[in-house]
Amino acid sequence: MGQKHGVDTRGKGAEFCGCWEILTEFINGSSASFDDLPDDCLAIISSFTSTPRDAFLAALVSKSFGLQFNSDSVWEKFLPPPDYVSLLPKSRVFSSKKELYFALCDPFPNHNGKMSFRLDKASGKKCVMLSAKKLLISRVVNPKYWKWISIPESRFDEVPELLNIDSFDIRGVLNTRIISPGTHYSAYIVYTKTSHFNGFQTSPIQAGVGFQRHGMSKTFIRFDSKKRQDGWMEAKIGDFYNEGGLIGFNLIEVSVVDVARYPHMNMKSGLIIEGIEFRPKDSR
Repeated sequence: MGQKHGVDTRGKGAEFCGCWEILTEFINGSSASFDDLPDDCLAIISSFTSTPRDAFLAALVSKSFGLQFNSDSVWEKFLPPPDYVSLLPKSRVFSSKKELYFALCDPFPNHNGKMSFRLDKASGKKCVMLSAKKLLISRVVNPKYWKWISIPESRFDEVPELLNIDSFDIRGVLNTRIISPGTHYSAYIVYTKTSHFNGFQTSPIQAGVGFQRHGMSKTFIRFDSKKRQDGWMEAKIGDFYNEGGLIGFNLIEVSVVDVARYPHMNMKSGLIIEGIEFRPKDSR
C-alpha cells in the first residue's frame, strides 16, 4: 500500500515522483527550458551529483541550474573532513563552500613544511606530495654531493640540488590514511634539471611502488619528461589501489634507484628534487 515501483509515495518519495513527472514533461517538450523546473525539483536533481566536475558542468546548463549547483548544500558534500580543511591558514575567509573547495585544490604545505596537500579539482580526491625532506635520499646531508637551495618555483622552503654522485637512491613511505580510500592512485617523482644535468642518460634508474611487506611493481624511468603546468617535470613511478582500512595495507613504499652494476663509473649531477607526489590515476 502507498508504494509505486518500490518508492514511498509519502514525503521525499512523493517529491521524487512529482519531480519525475515534471522531468518527463520537460523531455517531451512541454516545458520550454530548465529554468521552468521548480526549485524542489532542481534540489532533487542536484542531490544526485556525485563529483565536483558534474556540479561544475551542470551549473553551465542554465541560470536556474547555476544557482542550484553553486549552492553550499551541493559543494559541502565535496569537502573533506574538518581536520583536513583546518590545515588551511586560519587567516583565510571564504564566502561560500564552493570557494573553499577550490582553495583546497591549490597545494598548501603542512607537517612543518615536509608535505603538501590538495584536492583533485575534478573528483575531489586527495593528492599528497612528500617533500625531499620527508624522503630518504642517499648522502643528502653531505654538501659534497647535495646542496639545499630555495627557489621561487617550489612549494617548499628548500629543495636539494644534486651536485655530483655515483649512487643515486631515493625512498619514501606514505600512510594511506591521508589519501582517499577506494581510489586508484599513481605516484610520480617531481623534479627539474639544471644546466649541469648529466649522467642519467646512460644510468638504469629503476622506480617502484607497493604496499610495505607486499612487494613492489617496478619499472625503469628516464628524467626527460615534459614540463607540468607548475613548471616542474615528473616521471611516473607506478600505480596502486588504495582500498582503505585493510590491516597490513596502510603503508605505501616508493623507491627511485640507480641499479647499475658499477654506478661509480657513471657520476650523476644537475637534478633538483621537489618531492614524490601521489594523486588519483589519470588526474593532473
